[in-house]
Amino acid sequence: MAMGTAEREEFLAALHVGVISIARADGPPLAVPVWYSYQPGGDVLVQTGPGSLKYRLLERAREFSLVVQDETPPYKYVSVEGPVVDIALDTSQAEREAMAYRYFERADADAYLAQIKDEPVAQLRMRPARWYSVDFTGVPGGS
Repeated sequence: MAMGTAEREEFLAALHVGVISIARADGPPLAVPVWYSYQPGGDVLVQTGPGSLKYRLLERAREFSLVVQDETPPYKYVSVEGPVVDIALDTSQAEREAMAYRYFERADADAYLAQIKDEPVAQLRMRPARWYSVDFTGVPGGS
């Protein structure tokens, strides 16, 4: 069953590893795991190195899809897609930290941040335009 607006936004804002999908001219879309952040009503933020294939494809396509899921019953997923509305090549230390601390405990985040401190990091902002969701709560066999 599809989730309501508040439920799907809450689910997307929760901690998940997403799978980003980006169109490419020379083959099927690139689909890879990605860290992201989202606040209900806002934009989806993704950080990546400007030399990466992901970045180069995003710069060209100017849109992407992101899917996040709960792999334990009752199964749920949210998929969101939309245009890239901003690309910043100068991701601040505070923005880097926010993403790292979202996914790691403090000591591990600090080690990760030290490892990438001299690496450029681009931050891309996607404005959600289309949403798809399923929540199998209460469905027979869905728990």
